[in-house]
Amino acid sequence: MSDTYTRTASHDLLQGLVDLGIDYLFCNLGTDHAPLIEEMAHWRAQGRSFPKLILCPHENTAVHMAGGYAVATGRGQAVLVHVDAGTANAAMGLHNLCRTRIPVLLIAGRAPMSTFDQATGGRDTYVHFIQEPFDQASVVRPYVKWEYNLAWPAMAHEVVSRAGAVMQSDPTGPVYLTLPREVLAAPVDASSIGAYGHQNHLPVKAQGADLAAVQAIADKLMASENPMLVTAYAGRNHEAPALIEKLATLCGMRVCEFNTIYLNIRRDSPYFAGYNPAAFTEQADFGLMVDVDVPWIPKTTRVNPKAYWAQLDVDAIKRDIPMWGFPLNARIEGDSVKLLQQLIAVIEQTASAEFKRKAQARGQALQQAHQSNQQRVAALASAPGTLNAINPHYLCAALAQQIKPDDVILNEAIRNTMAVFEQIPRELPGSLVGLSGGGLGFSAGTALGIKLAQAKSRVIHFVGDGSFYFSNPSAVYAVARQYNLPILTVLLDNGGWSAVKESTLRMYPQGEAKETNQFASDLGYGTDFAAIAEAAGAHGERLSHPADVAAAVARCLAALDAGQSALLHVRITPL
Repeated sequence: MSDTYTRTASHDLLQGLVDLGIDYLFCNLGTDHAPLIEEMAHWRAQGRSFPKLILCPHENTAVHMAGGYAVATGRGQAVLVHVDAGTANAAMGLHNLCRTRIPVLLIAGRAPMSTFDQATGGRDTYVHFIQEPFDQASVVRPYVKWEYNLAWPAMAHEVVSRAGAVMQSDPTGPVYLTLPREVLAAPVDASSIGAYGHQNHLPVKAQGADLAAVQAIADKLMASENPMLVTAYAGRNHEAPALIEKLATLCGMRVCEFNTIYLNIRRDSPYFAGYNPAAFTEQADFGLMVDVDVPWIPKTTRVNPKAYWAQLDVDAIKRDIPMWGFPLNARIEGDSVKLLQQLIAVIEQTASAEFKRKAQARGQALQQAHQSNQQRVAALASAPGTLNAINPHYLCAALAQQIKPDDVILNEAIRNTMAVFEQIPRELPGSLVGLSGGGLGFSAGTALGIKLAQAKSRVIHFVGDGSFYFSNPSAVYAVARQYNLPILTVLLDNGGWSAVKESTLRMYPQGEAKETNQFASDLGYGTDFAAIAEAAGAHGERLSHPADVAAAVARCLAALDAGQSALLHVRITPL
């Protein structure tokens, strides 16, 4: 084979992925990938290493697995899909990655362009004619930072390097590369590659800020009487939660989260004030937004018009949100960890004794409020529920008693999101992941990716019955079994789309839909979701009575610890 081997663009593409530090290629392959498959076979024969392949029966699983791995490691990964069809299936995952700012390189083949000239890789089957759209990249263009089509074989390594630099530059996010089959198969003349042809492009990372800008915010904070902080995704950097708590302690400042993406402060911290910033915005005279896209819902939130609001964010201008309008007096874009460190240093150096006294008094009041909130949360879990109507708060509280501090929780419970957040408090950075985008079905594939990166961690994801359908569960459990990646799915089944019903009621509280109880949201109770998992070798539990909760949870966790995925199908209070 070595006598007839010709170096092609596929070789340089693989080498580019190796040089980029890509660990895995999450793949859903097609006819457009033949040159890459052949090149991989050659590399194996030569004993050369390249990114490990994870074959995923659906692109939704592949994209979210890559995202989960990137969340756990901070290193963007690569996904390989099939022409326009695979791109279309991957688009929803790309939406979620975009909104969560997760670096992933989505690579798609393109239908061959040549028909009559006998080019290697030219059209040789029916689908090559019908899988060429006018603008393939348009399918994912709203969700990527960069897109490119490999038009010249000698550029393969340089293009991959550029893609990696863009996706890993702050704010990080997905990028998209397309590969025509003839170009992948085309020979590369090494002498045509310039001196810089294989030089990696370096990503640009966010930094701190001018100290005068930080000082101006610190001065306003130290002059305030009722400060608050709102965050959502600062905890993507595991140093951030401790810094947020340190700043809160230093200033006597409550910390709220809204649409939580990561753990941003310990849940048992007296400065954590819950998930509803709107409860405090009318009284606050100073507010600090730290890595948050939507700090509250303006339509239902009253804000003190005299308050001073400052923003510290890796994406301060919100590049991918066409309209963003929240009160701001100061805006700094940068690495929130570095910015928080700067802000803390300024306050420690300049705070007066009077400020420290007031901050301590506010801290004592916040501790009492935190205790009251904990009592409220406990009360929500006190009622077990009834047959086929288990209280989600009761279920989550019972599960919290049996899990470990370093277990990773992914929350896609949608209308039962608060039951998961409030009843399963997390304390360690990296132990919580929420949904930033609007694409349901994210948590299962993401759980697999996190498990791949953190083999020793138990990974548990919560879904509603509606979002479970979107997750392509047959693909998820097939991958979990093939690659030995056990995860626990807790499925909260209320028989339909409660978000649809509640949205209608918010708009038309006394409308005809309410009067007739017709919300087009009833999916019924007919599906045996546990059987779907069991078909792929997972452990299935069907839970309908609250008296059986503790034992069912224990069996699922035992299966997980034994290396077997599990699904707990829970009948909760219906729509």
